[in-house]
Amino acid sequence: MAAVNSGGSDEIISQPAKHQEVGHKSLLQSDALYQYILETSVYPREPAPMKELREVTAKHPWNLMTTSADEGQFLNLLLKLINAKNTMEIGVYTGYSLLSTALALPDDGKILALDINRENYEIGLPIIEKAGVAHKIDFREGPALPVLDLMIEDEKFHGSFDFIFVDADKDNYLNYHKRLIDLVKIGGVIGYDNTLWNGSLVAPPDAPLRKYVRYYRDFVLELNKALAVDPRVEICQLPVGDGITLCRRIS
Repeated sequence: MAAVNSGGSDEIISQPAKHQEVGHKSLLQSDALYQYILETSVYPREPAPMKELREVTAKHPWNLMTTSADEGQFLNLLLKLINAKNTMEIGVYTGYSLLSTALALPDDGKILALDINRENYEIGLPIIEKAGVAHKIDFREGPALPVLDLMIEDEKFHGSFDFIFVDADKDNYLNYHKRLIDLVKIGGVIGYDNTLWNGSLVAPPDAPLRKYVRYYRDFVLELNKALAVDPRVEICQLPVGDGITLCRRIS
């Protein structure tokens, strides 16, 4: 807690300490509590390459796009729990979540990484290479949907992925899901990021939302409704970062 003087008197008012995580999107009401989580459980266990990439990304003008450190830790542990080996990531940015995944996979594990911007990926690539996990990554620049359509046409890719993480254009989330459900194995997991979308999903119609938040909100709402009734998956929506929904394929 930070103490501040109220101005006209000697009264001291206690205010929550501001979080220090750049790109922080946690929905926790207390910044001080979020900072406690980071400093107690996340940062002390964060691998050195991930810390380096997080700090490099913090200097980028679009740093809000990065995966938060607590979500990176969550993904790393999840992948180990499900013994993932063959994975896909749609939406890479500078590669923080990608590095988290690569570090979790066995040495012969593979990640198909799709993003429309290679320049951003190359910001993190030297750190990924230094961490000794670049050989696990097959990065492809360009829209993901054409790549997915080609994979759908080839039976060998059906049910071939243990885990797929989606953190890209929200207006295509449902289009991704229609394809990914065939590519992930039964018992495998798809993770959709930003499914609580800055908390805007329950904002009143006249709420002063940023333009991009308002634009994508309806797409996120549509995805959440679709996942909730999809009999092919069992789901869990978690308030980690900006919200992540895990879908385990069951049929």
